[in-house]
Amino acid sequence: MSDSSLLRVAVASAFAAILFVTPGAHAAPKKTLQAFASEQEISDLFKRWAEEAKRRREVERRAAPASQDMAGMGALMSPAPAAKSMAAEAAADSITNVQHAGVDEGGIVKRHGEHLVILRRGRLFTVKIGGDELAPVSVADAYGSGIEPGGAWYDEMLISGNTIAVIGYSYARGGTEVGLFEISNAGRLRYQATYHLRSNDYYSSRNYASRLIGNKLVFYTPLVLNPFAGDPWGSFPAFRRWRPGVTAAEFKPIAPATRIYRTDEPLDPHQGVALHTVTVCDLARPEMDCESTAVMGAPGRVFYVSGGSVYVWTTQWRSNRAVSVPESAVFRIPLDGTAPSALKTAGSPIDQFSFLEDDDGHLNVLIRASGRGEGMWAAERNAGDFALLRVSLERFSDGRDAAPAESYKPLPRPNGHAVQNRYVGPYLLYGTGAGWNRAQRTLNSQVYAVRYAADARAQEIPLAHGVDRIEALGANAVVVGSDGRDLHFTSLRLAGTAAAADRYTRKEATQRETRSHGFYYKPDNEAAGTVGLPIIGGGQAASRQLRQNSAAVLFLRNQSLRLTELGALDSQPNAGTNDGCRASCVDWYGNARPIFVGNRVFALMGYEIVEGRLSGNQIAEVQRISFSPVAISLAR
Repeated sequence: MSDSSLLRVAVASAFAAILFVTPGAHAAPKKTLQAFASEQEISDLFKRWAEEAKRRREVERRAAPASQDMAGMGALMSPAPAAKSMAAEAAADSITNVQHAGVDEGGIVKRHGEHLVILRRGRLFTVKIGGDELAPVSVADAYGSGIEPGGAWYDEMLISGNTIAVIGYSYARGGTEVGLFEISNAGRLRYQATYHLRSNDYYSSRNYASRLIGNKLVFYTPLVLNPFAGDPWGSFPAFRRWRPGVTAAEFKPIAPATRIYRTDEPLDPHQGVALHTVTVCDLARPEMDCESTAVMGAPGRVFYVSGGSVYVWTTQWRSNRAVSVPESAVFRIPLDGTAPSALKTAGSPIDQFSFLEDDDGHLNVLIRASGRGEGMWAAERNAGDFALLRVSLERFSDGRDAAPAESYKPLPRPNGHAVQNRYVGPYLLYGTGAGWNRAQRTLNSQVYAVRYAADARAQEIPLAHGVDRIEALGANAVVVGSDGRDLHFTSLRLAGTAAAADRYTRKEATQRETRSHGFYYKPDNEAAGTVGLPIIGGGQAASRQLRQNSAAVLFLRNQSLRLTELGALDSQPNAGTNDGCRASCVDWYGNARPIFVGNRVFALMGYEIVEGRLSGNQIAEVQRISFSPVAISLAR
């Protein structure tokens, strides 16, 4: 079956599921998912799966040669692979390009009063920016005393009050690692404690592992289970404080059976089973305290965090006669600890930006027919037909119900592979570009604009370049992409109709950062503002951001959607690279950011921070510093 037919089949299947539910389904549906009643009930389920697997292996053994039998047993016994994967800052103090106002995302640089805090290659740094200063202050290992950082990644950081939370992943210590540091008003760092959350690898080429809402640290972590183990509890959500000599037995469960939920949809243990876990940790307490809620479902996933809930979209492929079709569901897990709810769906989103929980009480999701979630590089592939799902939150219930067929709006499929998408104002915008690959020469591309709350057709806006980034310019938008050699910025006017307004071209350049945090727009008013984006030379692959410093941070002026160059703040080649790195020596989240603090403008590039001053229609360098470990040691 072709991709052009697959989404229609999937939608029809989702709709048909309403007609083939268990007896009593026509009664008033439950509002939420059902939790397990006890640990014994979960143990019994796993015991039953193990017995079924044993019987299945015996049948296969009798029907197949011995060599084939052994191969089949290996496949059956292997669990599905893990996917590779005080108050928060006020909006006025935020320097991070986040998806939702009030929902901070783990990043590599944050502001704390008169200081910038930077996470780089396994170390924390503070830089004073109070007054007219620009001076390195302090440096500390991003991991705790007695922790061996080999095989661990320290990629994200959040700040709540005077507490810095460094988020990492350790393959040796059981999963997510949270290091807490205190920052003083003078910018000095003091290590407090390290905690571990049991989890599988959650890394994605686009999403972030952590969020901060108020003083609550929020994680989504998948836990892929071995359904045939008999005793599942060694893989369930758990938490411990690190100390030298700590053992695995000191992990304490943080999700009792009564906070582990399921649907009436039977899971196929041979296709993989995962606990989709949302953990909330209170940073306001002297001892960090965490609680988890988990939903048992298929392993494939994309997650999105709104102000009040985490949405997890799961996809599992099943054989249906001669074809394989995806069976999908979306779970809504409230952050207040109340019971989750769910809805049967079709297709799969691209990434977190495919979702929008809007103010009208609807969930909007851009989906494609053949997606398998966002684990590691999965978001970089374009597969299958496209549609927009728009469904009322009131439709969410106990998981028996499917999103109605009329909730899906078919959309044009863009040419290309790496899909970019973003909701800006009343519009969903999407198109394709090079992603992490080298940009291919193109003079013929497009971005599609859809009024997601209206029954309007998608508008095709022709472009002379690919779509590698879509961002908001206030109530309007900008599309950034390459034609294979030059970097283009096309502004979009989003009024009654969407249309290209202006295009600026930077010769011989490519965007240096693919992550959403690499871009920042500082508005001056409704019509004007300043854009900042790291760049490198033309024709280079975006994957070079993993190991190469930014060449510069480019700044543009937006004046009523006319884009003009203000100039760039350049880096010095190889500044501070000899840092004796022991952890996170690959810049998975990049290393360059534009930073706006009041009327001051900074460019973070590797171990350099350069300050520029905007004067008229240009930016000029004012001062620069190196905050590398070597530079700080010499300064002392």
